[in-house]
Amino acid sequence: MTVLKTSMRNFLAHKGRMALSAVAVLLSVAFVSGTLVFTDTMSTTFDKLFAATASDVTVSAKDASDGGETTSETGKPPVIPASVLADVREVDGVKSAEGALHSTSLTVVDGDKESLSPTSGGPTIVGNWTANDARTMKITSGAAPEGPDQILVDADTADKHGLELGDEIGVISVVGTHTAKISGIADFTVTNPGAAIFFLDTKTAQQALLGESDVFTNVNATAADGVSDAQLKKNVVAALGGDYKVLTAKESTEAGQKDVEGFMSVLKYAMLGFAGIAFLVGIFLIINTFSMLVAQRTREIGLMRAIGSSRKQVNRSVLIEALLLGVVGSVLGVGAGVGLAVGLMKLMGMAGMELSTDDLTVAWTTPVIGLLLGVVVTVLAAYLPARRAGKISPMAALRDAGAPADARAGWIRGGIGTFLTAVGAFALYLTSAADKAAEGSMWLGLGVVLSLVGFVLVGPLLAGGVVRVLGVVVLRVFGPVGRMAERNALRNPRRTGATGAALMIGLALVACLSVVGASMVASATDELDKTVGTDFIIQNDAGQLITPQAVTAVKDTPQVERVTEYKWTEADFTTPDGKTLKNTAITAADPTYATDLRVETVQGQLADAYRPDSMSVHEKFAEDHGISLGSKIDVAFKDGSTAGLTVRAITSSDAVVDAGAMYTSIDTMATYVPADKMPLDMLLFVSAKDGRQDAAYTALKDSLHDYPQYTVRDQTDYKEALKDQIGQLLNMIYGLLALAIVVAILGVVNTLALSVVERTREIGLMRAIGLSRRQLRRMIRLESVVIALFGALLGLGLGMGWGAAAQQLLALEGLKVLEIPWPTIIGVFISSAFVGLFAALVPAFRAGRMNVLNAIATE
Repeated sequence: MTVLKTSMRNFLAHKGRMALSAVAVLLSVAFVSGTLVFTDTMSTTFDKLFAATASDVTVSAKDASDGGETTSETGKPPVIPASVLADVREVDGVKSAEGALHSTSLTVVDGDKESLSPTSGGPTIVGNWTANDARTMKITSGAAPEGPDQILVDADTADKHGLELGDEIGVISVVGTHTAKISGIADFTVTNPGAAIFFLDTKTAQQALLGESDVFTNVNATAADGVSDAQLKKNVVAALGGDYKVLTAKESTEAGQKDVEGFMSVLKYAMLGFAGIAFLVGIFLIINTFSMLVAQRTREIGLMRAIGSSRKQVNRSVLIEALLLGVVGSVLGVGAGVGLAVGLMKLMGMAGMELSTDDLTVAWTTPVIGLLLGVVVTVLAAYLPARRAGKISPMAALRDAGAPADARAGWIRGGIGTFLTAVGAFALYLTSAADKAAEGSMWLGLGVVLSLVGFVLVGPLLAGGVVRVLGVVVLRVFGPVGRMAERNALRNPRRTGATGAALMIGLALVACLSVVGASMVASATDELDKTVGTDFIIQNDAGQLITPQAVTAVKDTPQVERVTEYKWTEADFTTPDGKTLKNTAITAADPTYATDLRVETVQGQLADAYRPDSMSVHEKFAEDHGISLGSKIDVAFKDGSTAGLTVRAITSSDAVVDAGAMYTSIDTMATYVPADKMPLDMLLFVSAKDGRQDAAYTALKDSLHDYPQYTVRDQTDYKEALKDQIGQLLNMIYGLLALAIVVAILGVVNTLALSVVERTREIGLMRAIGLSRRQLRRMIRLESVVIALFGALLGLGLGMGWGAAAQQLLALEGLKVLEIPWPTIIGVFISSAFVGLFAALVPAFRAGRMNVLNAIATE
C-alpha cells in the first residue's frame, strides 16, 4: 500500500510532465480503436445491406459470380431465359417470384453529358424496379418508371448532382445510349454505402441493358409460410436441374460479405500498421519521460533507499506510475477512437461513401484491445527506466541530483548497434543482389528491421559527431547562444539519440516511400518512351470496357491515321508438356499493335504472332512449359471453341508495359469465339496523321463527347496520370504517417520541457549573469532545431538506403531507374527545422518566464 501511495503521489506531483506522454498513448490507442470501430461499422453497413437486399432464394446463370458481379468481357451480364421465371413460380414452397436484371458495365450521364457515377469508386447500377427493391427503398417523390421514357433514381445520387423530376438522363451501355426522364426519386431504408442506382421498367431495362427481351439476370423467389430457405432451394434445384446457380438469402449475404472482405482486411491492417508505427515512436517518448523523471528524482530515490525501501519497491513504484499513465491514456484513447471513427465516416461521406452513425459498431473487443495495448506498451517502455531507478544506491542521496551515465553500458550499446547496422546494411546489399523478388523481399525486410534497431542503439554515439557538424553549419552563426544550445544537445547523448530516433522512424519511412514512388514513375516513364509508339491511348480509368459505338466514333475521326483495338479474355491452355492451365489470360489485338507497342522479343518477331492461328508467349512461360518457336498450344477460348495456335514469338519477361502478356490477333480470336461472345476493347491505341497530332487530340475529345466515361490521353497526359496515381497513394500514406510524426514532435516537446525543469537552477544562474529572456528562448529553440535536424538527417539517410534497396526489387520487375526525389528530401529536411522551432515554443516560453531568484534557489 505504501508503494501504491508513493506512486500515486509522484504521478499527481508530475502530472504536467506526464501529460504529453499520456497524449502520445491517447493518440496511438485512438488510432487503433478508431480503425477497429470504423472497419466494424463498414462491415455492419454492408452486412445489413446484403441481408436486406437478398431474396429467400435467388436463381442466376451458372457463370454468374456468387457476389452478384455483373461485369463481363462482352459488356453484358450473364443471363437466364425468362422461362425460368415461370418454372420457379410452379415450384412447391414458392409464395411469389419475379424476374430481375441489373448491370454495372455501363455509364449514366445527365443532360450535359456529365457522368453521374460515384466519385468514391462505388458502382453504378441500372436495373428494373421490382418488389425486392421496394423492400429496401421507398419512393419519396414521383412514381415508379412506366414505359421507355421514364427512369427512377436514388435520392443520394439526386442530391449529389442536383437532379429533379423531369430531368433527362442517358444510360450508355454496350447496346447503345438510352435516354429517359426522371419519373421518381427513391430513398434507401438501409444505408447505401455509395452506389448510384437507377431503375427502368422491365421491358425497357431488357432492351437498354441487354438488347434482347425474354431474359433476366436473376429470378428472386419468396418462400411460402413455413418453408425454410434451404428447403425452397432444394425444391428449386430439383425442378431446374444443375444448369443454374441457386443461392439462399444466407448464401447470397455471405457471398456479398466475402466480396468486400478482402478490401476491408487490407484497409484495416494497413491502418493498424501505421498505428503500430505511432506506438513505436511513442515508446521513445515514454522511455525519455521516465528516464528524465528518474534522473531528476535521484536524491529522492536515494533517500527512500536510505530509510529502508528495497530495489523492488522503487522499481515497482515507477512501474505503477507507468501503469497509471497507460490506463489514463488508454481510457481517453478509446473514447477518442470512437470520435475518430465518426470523423472518418463523415470524411468518407464527403468523398461519396455514405456511412450512417446509426450503424456505429463498437465491439467489446475494441476497448479491451485498446486498453491492453496502451497499458502493456507503456509499462514495457517504462521498464528500463524503472530498472535503472531500482539500482540507485542510498549514497545517491548525498550527491547532486542526476546520476552519472554508465559509460561502459553506453559503449556496449553502441557496439551492438554498430553490429546490427552492419548486418542490416549487408542484408540490404543482398536485396540488391537477389535474382528473385521473393528472396529479395525477405532480405529487404530483415535489412530494414536490423538497420532501424541498429540506428536506434547507435544513435547516442552518432549524436556527438552529427550534432557538432550541425552546430558548425547551423548554430555557430548565433554566437554564444548557439554554442550553448549545441552543448545542451550534447550534454546527454542518450536523451538526444532517443528523441531524434522518434522523429527518425517516421521520416525514414517518408524518405523510403518517396524514393520508391519517384523510381516507379521514372522507370515507367522511361519504359513508355522506349516502347509506346502511338500518339494517343483511350481507356476508362475505372476499368470499364469500351463500347462498339465509342470505337466507331474514334475510327470515324478524320485526323486519325489508324486505330488499334486491344481485347482481353481467359482461356484454358494445354501446353506441349501436357499440362492444362485453367483461366489463363490471353490478349487479342490488331496487327498494328506490334508497331504501337515495341515489345522486346527473345525469339521471333511479335508481328508474326498476329498471323492466322498464331500467338506469342513470354519467356518465363516458355521456360516453364518447354515451349519454343513452332510449338503448338491448344487454347480453349471462354465461350468459344478450341484453337490450335502456333507460337511465333517469345517476348521478354522483363517488360513493364503489358508484362506477362500473351498475344494473338483479333481475327484469330473471332474465328473461334462467336460474334456475340467477343470481348469488348479494354484500350484503344490511336495514331494521328502526320503533323496532325494537335488537331487529332481535339477531334478525338469531340468525337467522344457523348461518351464521358472514356479519357483521351497523349503520352504526356499518360505520364502525368501515372505520376498523379502514385502521388495520391503516397499522400495517403504520408497522411497516415503524420500520426507518428505528431507523436515524435510531442517527444521533442516533452524532452525540452523536462530538460528545462532539470536545468532550472542553471537557467537562473545564466539569467543572473546577464542572459536575457530573448537569448534564453532562442537557446532552447536552437537546441530543439538541432535535435530535430539530427533525427531528420538519420531518418532521411536511412530511408534513402531502404528505398534504393527496394528499387532493386522493382528492377527485377522491369522498373530499372533509381530516382532520388531531392526536392522532397530537401523539403522534408528543412521542414524538420520548423518542426523543431514549433516543438520549442511552449518550453522556451516557460523558461523565459522563470523567476531568477526562485530558479537559483531550486535544489
